[in-house]
Amino acid sequence: MDVGGWLRRLGLEQYEAVFRDNKIDDTVLPNLTAEDLRELGVGFVGHRRKLLDAIAAFRAEAGALAPLSDAPPESRQAAKDAAERRQVTVMFSDLVGSTSLSARMDPEDLREVISAYQACVADSVRRFDGFVAKYMGDGVLIYFGYPQAHEDDAERAVRAGLETIAAVRALKLSVPLQARVGIATGLVVVGLIGSGEAQECGIIGETPNLAARLQAMAEPNAVVVAESTRRLLGNLFDLKDLGPQELKGIPGRIRTWVALQPSLVEGRFEALHAGGLTELIGRQEELELLLRRWSKAKTGQGQVVLLSGEPGIGKSRLTAAVIERLACEPHTRLRYFCSPHHQDSALYPIIAQLEWAAGFAREDTPEAKLEKLAALLAPAAPPPEDETLLAELLSLPIERRFPPLSRTPQERKDETFEALRRQLEALARQHPLLMILEDAHWSDPSSRELFDHVVDRVRGLPILLIVTYRPEYAAPWVGQANVTTLTLNRLDRTEGVALVRRIAGNKHLPDEIVAEIVERTDGVPLFVEELTKSALESGANEGGAGFIGRARHPALAVPATLHASLMARLDRLGPLVKEIAQIGATIGRDFSYELLAVVAGRSDAELHVPLDQLGDAGLVFRRGTPPQATYLFKHALVQDAVYATLLRKPRQDLHARVARGLTERFPEEVEARPELLAHHSAEAGAIDEAAVYWGKAAQLAIRRSAMVEARTQLTRALLLLGTLPETPERSQLELDLQVALGGTQIATRGWAAPETGAAFARALELCGRLRDTSQLLPALYGQYLFHLVRAELRASHEVAQRALGAAQRTHDAAALVIGHRSVGISLIHLGKLDAAREHLEHAIGLYDPATHRDLAFKYAYDPVVACKGYLASLTLTQMGYLDQALQRIEEAIAYAERLAHPPSRAFALLHACYCHFFRRDERLLRQRAAALIAECSKQGFAFWLAGGGIYAGWSKVQGGYVEAGLKQLREGLAKWRAAEAALLMPMHLVVLAAACLRAGRANDALAAVTEALAYLKRSEERVLDAQVHRCYGDVLLAQSDRNAAEAEGSYHHALEIARGQNARLLELRAASSLARLWRDQGKHGKARDLLAPVYGWFTEGFDTLDLKQAKALLDELA
Repeated sequence: MDVGGWLRRLGLEQYEAVFRDNKIDDTVLPNLTAEDLRELGVGFVGHRRKLLDAIAAFRAEAGALAPLSDAPPESRQAAKDAAERRQVTVMFSDLVGSTSLSARMDPEDLREVISAYQACVADSVRRFDGFVAKYMGDGVLIYFGYPQAHEDDAERAVRAGLETIAAVRALKLSVPLQARVGIATGLVVVGLIGSGEAQECGIIGETPNLAARLQAMAEPNAVVVAESTRRLLGNLFDLKDLGPQELKGIPGRIRTWVALQPSLVEGRFEALHAGGLTELIGRQEELELLLRRWSKAKTGQGQVVLLSGEPGIGKSRLTAAVIERLACEPHTRLRYFCSPHHQDSALYPIIAQLEWAAGFAREDTPEAKLEKLAALLAPAAPPPEDETLLAELLSLPIERRFPPLSRTPQERKDETFEALRRQLEALARQHPLLMILEDAHWSDPSSRELFDHVVDRVRGLPILLIVTYRPEYAAPWVGQANVTTLTLNRLDRTEGVALVRRIAGNKHLPDEIVAEIVERTDGVPLFVEELTKSALESGANEGGAGFIGRARHPALAVPATLHASLMARLDRLGPLVKEIAQIGATIGRDFSYELLAVVAGRSDAELHVPLDQLGDAGLVFRRGTPPQATYLFKHALVQDAVYATLLRKPRQDLHARVARGLTERFPEEVEARPELLAHHSAEAGAIDEAAVYWGKAAQLAIRRSAMVEARTQLTRALLLLGTLPETPERSQLELDLQVALGGTQIATRGWAAPETGAAFARALELCGRLRDTSQLLPALYGQYLFHLVRAELRASHEVAQRALGAAQRTHDAAALVIGHRSVGISLIHLGKLDAAREHLEHAIGLYDPATHRDLAFKYAYDPVVACKGYLASLTLTQMGYLDQALQRIEEAIAYAERLAHPPSRAFALLHACYCHFFRRDERLLRQRAAALIAECSKQGFAFWLAGGGIYAGWSKVQGGYVEAGLKQLREGLAKWRAAEAALLMPMHLVVLAAACLRAGRANDALAAVTEALAYLKRSEERVLDAQVHRCYGDVLLAQSDRNAAEAEGSYHHALEIARGQNARLLELRAASSLARLWRDQGKHGKARDLLAPVYGWFTEGFDTLDLKQAKALLDELA
């Protein structure tokens, strides 16, 4: 074809030379775009339109399949060469009645008709930047969103469909034509399919099939859209609902609409009221509020502002404005960024902030990092221990610089928190302190715990803390006196226009384009910002310096999601930039230049330009200078959108390269944060390696007492292992993980939780299958505890005996301690006190503090603390050795304090409450209950906290605070039940019944003791049967003297049980109650004969209330 002659026929011969100089021949001509024509110097819009129309006609006549897009050629080629996931709106247009036309027309005439139809469709599609993917006889397949994405692809498709219908009807041919159109939107895979000569750029997914089925059901001259497209259209079009339709080959019923015409509705959002405009557009009121809080904070009245809003609403923009306004004021600023990939990494934002503030560089040696940390901390003059603790927090070696700290994990955590708080307070004493915690909805539990303390501490300090988060996050500090909640709303039209003008700067945007941007962004500042930049980038070379042309730009649409907006931006930046962005997104929200370079395998020269382009486009922020630079995606949603474009195989390959890079080049990072390698290994499909590193991450978390994070990491590891076939190696790894998981479940959910039992049951199953004895005892112990706390005493005792038997076969002293302890405790609850005492004393005798103190960390709490606690509370007291019981419980508390092991301390305090309740020592009971509540509240021990509430409530009732005491007691009982713990429920119900009697509420007391009796009938627990039956007798008598006979029967039953169990204290109580009843009935001799020998047995405990009252009653009966 003679291109020069073609131009002359169009009357555009002035461009013949430039076409010839740029090698434009008939193979290049069909692919020319509007952007190409601009570069060729075709400056007049009319000339470009004429050329593009002629190119479309030429392409249709020749049957060429070429993209009709203004995207740069290299972008289109990259899109064709690399398959990716895209959101695409697919349009399928079909010529109505083509079969009948072929039957009555000459083939050559039919060819002209179809060519005209195809040209008409191509021309209509081209106006909206669609891509003609394929001519299929009388059908045309068109994509919107590929190879060039637009934020309004769904709208473009519908407008193109309506124009196609109108244009086809308007064709002046020998026969009238009609078309019908189907449109659907969805995620697809697009790229090269097939091989050899049959290879083509195709699309895979349900969306093109759905569009074709919608076209088939459409009436002539109708455009039918699927629900997936309808959701993106808002009120842009008048639509007729066709209801759900059954479509061949499409599962389910698909709701469909007919697009009738563009609607007359102009506004896309409801107008919002806001204050006057300042440098931060539309946030005047919010900014003034924050500055008022800052002024108040500077006086020493610390303030917290909770800044909530949907993604993209401007939370980060507002905090940046605060920073700008305070730039000239003397103050210190600390910013903490939470990460979606580090929600289970303890104190991640704090660690990251310290590393950034200290200026750590990748090539820094540990010694250099320690020096930088010291320099960072020096102005605050912290105590030497603080520097040690913070160095440990940053996983820096401290042996050469600092003396080692002998601390338990919980103590280290507490002291680290205190060191961080001291650092804040020291900084605040020097200058007012502005703290910003960003994206708190992604914070890890330990960071939330730390900020719980920070929020409390800021009250009396010159600190303003701003916490940003999304609406789905429930901020725990709402309602506190110094806390303000601020929710950001969308911008109104005036504010939106001002924001667009500010972003455009000295580049003039015509009013209609500004209005369209504001209308289509619906008041979301991020969308306004991104859409305006997209428009500027699209026409940066149009109309001379500093001026954007009037042509409609791809960016001028409300983005269905930020992903769509991002794709439009990335498509224009070119394939290499997109590749680098995808690698960065795979690494994470933030990524270092060094790791990016390792994964990309490209030279510095190849990386600098695309990274600069990403920064210039506002997609990433850079900190530092390559190769020490780090990059941060401007928004987490930006990273998500880039990452989502990757197909599974390339995505897995990239994660594998990241994992390999971390392992080979950054081993210190892997050691400090094994969860990073776990994440990338999992995504790469390296399941074994991922599970191992999730396990390592969990062990680090356990050592830091971050039990919630540890539980999550172990669960992830086990879920991954579940996808692998069973092998001995896999089963061994799972066994270790299940045992560790059981321990974290005990700490976070309780012994009786189904998750706890499931973990240890599975561990036992694996022990049997693998014949592994190393984990047998921990697994048995966990299963024993599970059954014990659920009051499944026979099962618990059987497991305990199995554990003791295994220990006796190995002659391992530690195993024997655990075995005797477990058997002894299960025997107590079965009511076999003498045998139980023997086992517990044996365990205490075997225990060696020098070698066995670590058992506390492996078995939830220290075994000697447990033995002495149980001896004191439920053995020696019941057996009448009241002074020995007091001695044992004090020993248990003292040893738990020396261990500095919070669970052991809480256990000892709970059993002290039991002991003092039975000894009826209200003073000590009140003290120990308060200490227990304080300890459990601090550590998050929900189960033991419930017990503390029960006995603190009892103490309040005894002290005369009846209503408050009963409320606390009932709340504690409710929490005990919620933990699915049935153990000792009869005893706790007796406490409630006694409290009700003390309050004069006999009916409530009867309800409580009746429930306790019901527990006895269905439970295997026997240790407190006598206590329950005696209490039942007391309640009966409190109700009415007419219940005396039934009460007497209960007392006799209690006596019988107590004697059978050798429970001398319970025997004394039952005998005293019965003796009082007989005294009141005038049976003094009988009462004295019953009580005297029981009282005469006792050799200690004469200062306790039970023995004093028994002695007084005997004196009265003498």
